[in-house]
Amino acid sequence: MSQATIALLGQPNSGKSTLFNALTGLRQHVGNWPGKTVEKKEGSFSYKGMECAVADLPGSYSLTANSDEEIITRDFIASGKADVVCILADSSQLERSLFMTADYAGITVPSFLVLNMADVAKDQGKTIDVAAIEKKLGIPVLLFSATEGKKYEPYYEIMERAVREKTVLDTSSIEEEYKKIEGYEELKALIPDDLVRGFSSTWLAVKALENDKLVMNQLKEKLDPVVYKNVCAICEKSSGAIATGSAKFKWIDEVLDGAVTAKNTQVSLSKLDKIFMSRTWGKPAVVLTVLLGLILSFIPALPLMLVGNGVLALKGPVLGLLASAGCPEIVLDAIGTVIFQSFSYIFKMLGFVFGVTLVFGLLEEVGVMARISYVFDNTMGKLGLQGKSVMPFLVSFGCTMGGAAGSRVIDNWGQKVLTIALAWAVPCGAAWSVIPMLSAVFFGPGAVLVIVAILFTMILHMYITAKIFGRKLVKTGDRYGMIMELPPYHKPKWGALLRYVFARTADTFKRVSSVVILVCGIFWILSYSFTPGSSPILYTIGQAIEPVTRVFGLGWQLFIAFVASSVGKEGAIGVISALFTGESFSGAFNAAMSGAARAANLSEILLANVSKPEALAFIFALTFNMPCVVALAATYQETSSVKWTARIALYYTATALLLSMIVYHIGLLIW
Repeated sequence: MSQATIALLGQPNSGKSTLFNALTGLRQHVGNWPGKTVEKKEGSFSYKGMECAVADLPGSYSLTANSDEEIITRDFIASGKADVVCILADSSQLERSLFMTADYAGITVPSFLVLNMADVAKDQGKTIDVAAIEKKLGIPVLLFSATEGKKYEPYYEIMERAVREKTVLDTSSIEEEYKKIEGYEELKALIPDDLVRGFSSTWLAVKALENDKLVMNQLKEKLDPVVYKNVCAICEKSSGAIATGSAKFKWIDEVLDGAVTAKNTQVSLSKLDKIFMSRTWGKPAVVLTVLLGLILSFIPALPLMLVGNGVLALKGPVLGLLASAGCPEIVLDAIGTVIFQSFSYIFKMLGFVFGVTLVFGLLEEVGVMARISYVFDNTMGKLGLQGKSVMPFLVSFGCTMGGAAGSRVIDNWGQKVLTIALAWAVPCGAAWSVIPMLSAVFFGPGAVLVIVAILFTMILHMYITAKIFGRKLVKTGDRYGMIMELPPYHKPKWGALLRYVFARTADTFKRVSSVVILVCGIFWILSYSFTPGSSPILYTIGQAIEPVTRVFGLGWQLFIAFVASSVGKEGAIGVISALFTGESFSGAFNAAMSGAARAANLSEILLANVSKPEALAFIFALTFNMPCVVALAATYQETSSVKWTARIALYYTATALLLSMIVYHIGLLIW
């Protein structure tokens, strides 16, 4: 069986991810490029006996070494790992999106060009003569729509042709433009064609004129010192990137001349864009859109949530059958508490992830997400993020797992991880089901002030967390405003969207299940009495460290409820009820998993056993603790990093206890 490696190259929003998902399906994995906070996507597929590996290179606007994304892309191409590079361009905006193709000219790795989003170009009234463009470029060119999953045969055929013929982009016409630049020909004559593998003297000369630091270092290393000195002297006299950029755009105009025709259409701002681009109504419109999307996501989520209830309904009959078969009590308890409760919990949360991925994937598909990015880019930029980050933050008010899943629209890995880290500071719907109740019990009308203090703390927490994590995750050079051309609105391709949503949901289920069952299993072991009359490990630990937990304003019962809130916020009340009424630890763990509050007179129990400073400390500790075990699993799913998932979890546990200690001692001064 023959093998080939295909590298996908293109600017952001060129449809690379859609093509990658369609080609590889579930045969893909996501990680990080070695030593870089940039996402690495690899996958595979088979075509007519040829096994193809696919590398989705980071989206970038050029191949100049200005960012990690561009450096990684160049290094991969030069490494010789790719047999052929698939260059993607947006058919609806060829004048801009062909810049990557122009920047690729002079790279000797075989390539072919895919003019993606042909359906959008057609809707704009554009007609593209592929044969004319192919003749000028000398490589296979395909007019294509990556969202049309059933029409991929032309892609496979042109890919196979490029692999077989090893087609290289013709640089003769673009070189004519470069020759008009002062010093270009003299500079090219000083650089041998085989100096750097994968790059011709044409490409190296152009990058030298653009003062590309990596290219200049390579030239310094490989050229004679006298020759390198002459290279530097020529580059100093040149107008640099301005001249080369102008040459590239002139070449693009020449390539498209006579190959693209369009109906005369008057360009005007759509009614939606008049709202989204408004200084007054833009941000409120975006927030309303995201919140509406959050509400609508519950509709497709409902079937999976009902499956979660169904799993729980099977618990009794299955355990009954196992008991009648003589299954030991400890096994029954483990299966009932860990397996059934965990999978019920997983399916309920997974339903929400499915809904969020579908609804916000639709917004991305039709072009609304680009508007969200544009409107909030400046605001999010103050935290080292991009405009898309506002969506996970708002979704996290409903469910942190949904917020983590929503971060997958962010293409920069470091910004994605930072977004998730900040989203953990947003109290989720489960937390809001507990906070008002506890606040009202202990503080009456003053509960409003507690909630206001929590919201203020949330904002401060996010700001400080951005400063702490942002130093490593988002380099100063990456904190720039977006330069983008808003894509036109277009109809969604439901087939491609649903394939993407089902694939991501299935992948989420696989990763989340293992983490949730592992963590819940550990909690069960810690809370189970293995011999009659013995104390569970968690009880022993809780009482042993109570002198320490008292510093944070938490007695051992409240501390264990705080620990249990890591499994699920809504279960903390059930744990408090079980512990203060003398119920078994196993019952407390069940309460944590099911979210049930057992005691009817819970208010009296709390007021009798917990002081106001302790209550305030517990409310803050619970609110800003790790959201839940499912959010932890979702964070690992999206970051593909055990290290960063553990860092975020430990950080939030520590800061929750720190906040608890601060508000406890403030409470002692007040009461």
